Amino acid sequence: MTLTRRREIETDRRLRLLVGLVVVLAAGVTLTALWTVSVSTPPRSSADVATLVTLPLMIALGTLVKARIRIRSTTHLISWNETAIVLGVAIAPTSWVVLCTGVGVALASWRLPRIKLLFGVSKNIIVAFGAGATLAVLPWGPPTKTTHVIGMLGVAYLVAALLDDLLAIPVIALASGTRISRQFRSNLDLRIGGFAVRFVVAVCTLLILRADPRLLLAVPPLVLSLHLAYSTRIRTRTEQQAWQRLARTTDALNVVDLDQVLTTAVTQAAELFSADEVEIELREGGRTVRGTTAGIRHDGGDAEPSAVGGTVIPAALEGHDRAVDLGVLRLRFAGPVELSERERYTLRTFASALCTAVRNAQAYAELARVAEEHAHAAAHDALTGLANRRQLLDEGTRQLTDRHADGVSALVLIDLNHFKEVNDTLGHGAGDRVLMQVADRLRGATRPGDLVARLGGDEFAVLLRRLPAPAVAAHRADALLAALHEPLHLDGMRISVEASGGIAVAPATGGMTELLRRADVAMYQAKRAGQRISTYAPARDTADLGRLTLNGELPRAVADHEFTVNFQPIVDLGSGEVTGAEALARWHHPTHGIIDPLRFLEAVERSGLLPAFAEAILDQALIAAGSWRAAGFDLPVSVNVSPRSLLDARFPGAVLARLRAHDLPPDRLVLELTETLTLSQLDVVDRVLSRLRDSGVRLALDDFGTGYSSLSLLSRIPVHELKIDRSFVTAMETSAEAAAVIRSTLDLGRSLDLAVVAEGVESEPQRRALWELGCVAGQGHLFARPLPAGSLLAALQRGAGGRPGMLAPPLHDAGAVIRLPGRRQGGRGRTGGSPPSAGQTADEPRRR
Repeated sequence: MTLTRRREIETDRRLRLLVGLVVVLAAGVTLTALWTVSVSTPPRSSADVATLVTLPLMIALGTLVKARIRIRSTTHLISWNETAIVLGVAIAPTSWVVLCTGVGVALASWRLPRIKLLFGVSKNIIVAFGAGATLAVLPWGPPTKTTHVIGMLGVAYLVAALLDDLLAIPVIALASGTRISRQFRSNLDLRIGGFAVRFVVAVCTLLILRADPRLLLAVPPLVLSLHLAYSTRIRTRTEQQAWQRLARTTDALNVVDLDQVLTTAVTQAAELFSADEVEIELREGGRTVRGTTAGIRHDGGDAEPSAVGGTVIPAALEGHDRAVDLGVLRLRFAGPVELSERERYTLRTFASALCTAVRNAQAYAELARVAEEHAHAAAHDALTGLANRRQLLDEGTRQLTDRHADGVSALVLIDLNHFKEVNDTLGHGAGDRVLMQVADRLRGATRPGDLVARLGGDEFAVLLRRLPAPAVAAHRADALLAALHEPLHLDGMRISVEASGGIAVAPATGGMTELLRRADVAMYQAKRAGQRISTYAPARDTADLGRLTLNGELPRAVADHEFTVNFQPIVDLGSGEVTGAEALARWHHPTHGIIDPLRFLEAVERSGLLPAFAEAILDQALIAAGSWRAAGFDLPVSVNVSPRSLLDARFPGAVLARLRAHDLPPDRLVLELTETLTLSQLDVVDRVLSRLRDSGVRLALDDFGTGYSSLSLLSRIPVHELKIDRSFVTAMETSAEAAAVIRSTLDLGRSLDLAVVAEGVESEPQRRALWELGCVAGQGHLFARPLPAGSLLAALQRGAGGRPGMLAPPLHDAGAVIRLPGRRQGGRGRTGGSPPSAGQTADEPRRR
């Protein structure tokens, strides 16, 4: 059973209960009146008998003279019977009037349905009792003054009018489905005016009877004239309100949403025509909408038969010109109803307005659909359905300019290798299917909030948003490229797709255009180096004109020894003791001052000056280590190595020669390797690194976690140490992902018996958190900034708290019992530091 049907059943139950209460109350009044007539006031004369005959006839006549108002399928009547009742209680005992009222109303209403007959008789009996009781309470008696007559009669008439409204209005409200307060306010001015007119008639009639009973013959014409005037006014007011409602309803239809048009039409038409149910059937799409003033009951196709039986009045939705036939509007009434001429005209007008509104809404919906298709086509790639370059630029610009955006944005540019061979061999149709499968895989590998785009041809881009740290972009890019690793299935064949990727983090200036350019630079760097992924580095961006100017000065800088080295200490996180130092190259330019190594290292590698540059940096690092050793601080020194140096078979011999020249054991040197090392060239690198390792030189993998080949390198290169990139340390307190990378790196180091050093330690909470995770060593501004060799030696001699060799107080006092986490190992002794290289070196911008 629907909610609407349950509401209707509940309304019927309340209506019957209310009518029953009125009938019971009237029955009690009638029994009391019968007992009073039989005991106290029986008719005693012919005049009494005449009065008893006249009163029912007068009340019946007052009941028959009515103004008709239809509410849904029920016609409600406004009669003059309260005037006859008030006249009756003024000239006869109340008990007589009560009985005569019952008889008179029954005579006038015997054709009505039983429930209406019972309610009408009972209501008027209660009204008669109320008016009579009022006069009995008041000093009515045989009045002599006219004002006294008018005043007392006015009070009785007011009570009768109020009782009539209080009994009738709740029943009408329940039957019509409107609120009692709204029903009470409806036509209130007309009701008050009608009461006043009828009261005047009652007073005049009473005064005429007192003056000369023969003048009573003038009362019927007067009553009839007043009734006609009142009925005309009611009809005029009703029509005026109907036209006003029609105007408001047609205005409400002036919307462009079809659902809203139909909902408004159903609910407003139900009120406008006082219908029990309204139904709109549209031929296009076979849609049927059905409801009442309370709302929509049904919306869709295959509508079930309506539960409202009785009269159905249809109106075609064909507009003024009748050129189109959109469907039909149906008014449903529970009982027999015949619309007036005015109502039929109103229905035709409403149907025409609804037809126009439906056509406008359908036209707007079609325009919106076409506009949406065009907007989608303008922002998406037609083949893959991915965003196109335009949408990527728009979305990226919004992201980069959003001041409230969380995290870091990065762009991954992906280009398929050898895709032209697929088109040339299998045809462009096969190539299109490959592109669609690649698009699906990239979509599946992204996270919510990321944007995948096809820029054209075989080039794709992924905008990564809300990254906790820039280094996380490399892991996300690795997952994207890994999604393309499995072969594609095409026409029964398995096709392997290789791709190169470039990563760029959102720049401070230049916006989305600059971000796209940087990612493009990184991608072509990956292609040239034979790598899968490359991260944008300003040092390798040949578009920097300032860098091109510096390139010409490199030979002079090497010859004049403008390249120097600073050292950043590596500290035991638990004890605060210095366990090593990393060498960081600097260019002291005579004009520009100190220059960031990222601006000159790639130029050095390409210029042919790399061996001389690497030898100069290595010499300065080994000299510093020798001076520290002579002063009693036997610390290993770390030096970053360029991948190009590892491709030189003479490099191991040069390194070992420098160690012998400075009289340092090989294990006092740690060579740091970067994850950008080319896997395809590892056959050459293996021989170089194996000779260095066999000679005792220690090896470290720098910036671990930021490149795509970490595990692959570990399986090929026999390193002794891993260095956690500073971006993970910086983000570990706020990013679960960064913390997970650190934890997994430490677990890996323990499993492979490798030392692990954390870069970028800048606060005590970071130091303690790393130590509790099991990280033994770290470097960063918490302990010292990069210092010249002599300044670092002075700091070692000075120590912390008067203890030489210490740069920070220990985390715990000596001898204290420390309960370590279950997964943490003890210290590995002194760890070899990881140095900056002749290749890549750390600098102030890296904040190691």
